[in-house]
Amino acid sequence: MEINISGKHINLTPAMEEYAQKKCDRLPRFYDRLQEVNVVVDRPSREFEVEVIAHVANHDPFIASCGGEDFYGCVDNVVDKLTRQLSEHKDRIRNRKHP
Repeated sequence: MEINISGKHINLTPAMEEYAQKKCDRLPRFYDRLQEVNVVVDRPSREFEVEVIAHVANHDPFIASCGGEDFYGCVDNVVDKLTRQLSEHKDRIRNRKHP
């Protein structure tokens, strides 16, 4: 799985990139068919906007976003949202009834 981290209107520090990388490394636990994860950090004003796009096999990408004043809190919230989306998708696939 490839993780791409980019920033718009902000220069990301190595600590910020490492934190986002560490949080996104947990995602394959919840759905093992992840192919690529893109993390986009934007700071158009005083608040951060973090968006994570997870590309998976045989499905449209999963997208989660969060905004707030704390970068680390935004990353935590966005990864939690994406974790929920991936877990629900995995449950739907596993619990599908076959005729």
